Order: sequence, then structure tokens, then C-alpha cells
Amino acid sequence: MPALPPLASLAQLENSPSTDDGLPAVLEEDLRAYGCKLIHQAGILLTQKQVAVAAAQILFQRFWYVSSMKHFGVGDIGMGALFLASKLEECPIRMRDLINVYDVLLQRAAHTIGPKADTPFKYHPMSYFGTAFYDLKESLVVAEMQILKRLGFNVHVVLPYGTLINYLQVLGLIKQENACTKAWGYLNDAFQTPVYALYQIPTIVCAAILLTIRHLNISLPSEAPNCWWELFDACWEDMWNVCGYIMRLYRERPEAEQKRVLGLVSKKDVRRWLEDNVPDK
Repeated sequence: MPALPPLASLAQLENSPSTDDGLPAVLEEDLRAYGCKLIHQAGILLTQKQVAVAAAQILFQRFWYVSSMKHFGVGDIGMGALFLASKLEECPIRMRDLINVYDVLLQRAAHTIGPKADTPFKYHPMSYFGTAFYDLKESLVVAEMQILKRLGFNVHVVLPYGTLINYLQVLGLIKQENACTKAWGYLNDAFQTPVYALYQIPTIVCAAILLTIRHLNISLPSEAPNCWWELFDACWEDMWNVCGYIMRLYRERPEAEQKRVLGLVSKKDVRRWLEDNVPDK
């Protein structure tokens, strides 16, 4: 039997290292989501396989239950997670290509919150013999090493796609118009949340199916003792919690809040924000 993926403990869930350092839980959640977006965008630009991008996002989410954003930047760890996951899924990418792509994404984020945000973004390539390239290269190597070290080299990842197809077939939804696409989309969006570090795959897949059938007005048995999710040993409370994590991704955010997240990509930015906003303990 394949090993079960490691999940965060209750103590880690109640107080993550970042919240212990004074970072608000809501801001940490937004920074996690943004870090996963960067991984996803980098994967698209690199034409990387989806399995590697998904595995990288899961490793990225796990990392923040054992480390603080005060000590590691979401940009560096995201880059390291994608580099590591690409090796694990046997589709490695060139270090230089990954660094270049992340440089583009980070420059674009800095432009968005900068004084010239109303002008079109123009990328300024790095010199391969300058300090910027070697600083990013060092950050990538250190990030990969720290992920392996702090996760205890336990980088086993289980992806939900095969389970989703099986469940849709059992429920007779595989040929239902838009059902598979919708549920697949919810699973991909869930990578921006910590749920893959908190719940087993059957629970997450059932939550994606629940959101899908509610959105498409599809009826399935939901009255005890014939609840459809019990076929897959899923708990309603856990499913509902996963749905909450996913739906929070779609909430409207003020522009100031969005810019705040873009400005906290590095550990130095987070430390500066904590000094300005969190009183000394």
C-alpha cells in the first residue's frame, strides 16, 4: 500500500510558526495563496507538467506549518518547491529558466505596487554575471535544501485527480455536462489553500464534488442513512471546512489589501511589516 501523506497536527493548525511571530492568520493565508499563484504562473511559463506544479504547491503549503514567513520568503520557497517537485515528478527544469521566470513575475509584482503602476510593465532582464542572478540562484538552492530539511525529507505527495475520476464514475456524474471540469477546477483552486496539508484526499475530492453539484444544481442522496459522501468515508464537517477554505479564495479584497500581499513576498518585507505593525512581545 502507498504511504499516506503527512498532515499538519492540531497544534500546528492552531498556531503556525508565522502566527507565533505575530503575522495575522488572514494575512498568512493570503500570502500562502499568492505564493501558490506564483508557482502556478511559473509552471505555465515554463510549460511544466501539472503534476509537478500541483506537487510543488502541496510542498509549499506543508512548509509553512514548520517554518515562519519571518525567516523565509514566499517567493524563494515557492521557487524551491517547484524546482524540487520537478525532480520528484521526473520532469526537471533548468535552474536558469526557473530563475528567469521568477524574476519576471517578481518584477511585475513590484511594478504593480510601484509609483509607475499606471504605465505598461516592461521587463528588464538580469545580467548573468551580475549579483541579482547569483543572489536568486543562491536563494533557490537554499530554499530547496530547507524544504527537504524541515520536512524531514518526507516529500511524498498524493494528487487528487485519479480519485476524482473514480468518484464521479461511481456517482454517475462522469458524463454530466461540466461536472468533471467544474470539480477539476475546484481541486486545482484548492492548491492555493492549506487543505492538502490538513485533510486526506477523499475528503478534499468530496468537497470539490459538493461544490460542483451545488453550483450545477445536481441532486444526489443527502439524507441519512443514504448520504453519498459516506460511500467514500468522508465526514460532512471536514468536507464543509474544505469548502470554506476554497470559497474564501473568491472573496472580494480591497485594493490596499491586495497590494499589501504583493509587497510581502520576501522575508525582509515581512520583517519590516512586523516591526511596523506588531508590538514587541
